[in-house]
Amino acid sequence: MSIEAKEIFKPRIVAFCCNWCSYAGADLAGSSRLTYPADVKIIRVPCSCRVNPMFILRAFEKGADGVILCGCHPGDCHYTSGNYYARRRMTLLFSMLEFIGVEQGRTRVEWVSAAEGAKFSRTMNEFAEKIYSLGKNVRLEDLRCRN
Repeated sequence: MSIEAKEIFKPRIVAFCCNWCSYAGADLAGSSRLTYPADVKIIRVPCSCRVNPMFILRAFEKGADGVILCGCHPGDCHYTSGNYYARRRMTLLFSMLEFIGVEQGRTRVEWVSAAEGAKFSRTMNEFAEKIYSLGKNVRLEDLRCRN
């Protein structure tokens, strides 16, 4: 009998981070030597409101197991009201994702300021644990582009 090697699940997590707060929070976490999983791939955006819902759908289409959007705290946006637009847009997107079969825990919105490196690290660790518990995102496999 041959021994089957179990494949270790390594989630693909995409984090869209606003330039002014969340990305700076990630930088602070790194310079403070706080850890978060290497499975988290950060995409720097000018503002959380610049994240088109199609970016998130595309991330899932390309094989992401989880997507998190991080922005400035409401009322502290560098562009005055950008995060209010992002919050509204993501609420609608998340209900649509649930309709097409993406589990609710695979997406998240979090407000992280530039001074909250510890919160950024904690948030990414919590989100990665949630994605580990959900396992591989197989619901959208038929939509994925094959390389």
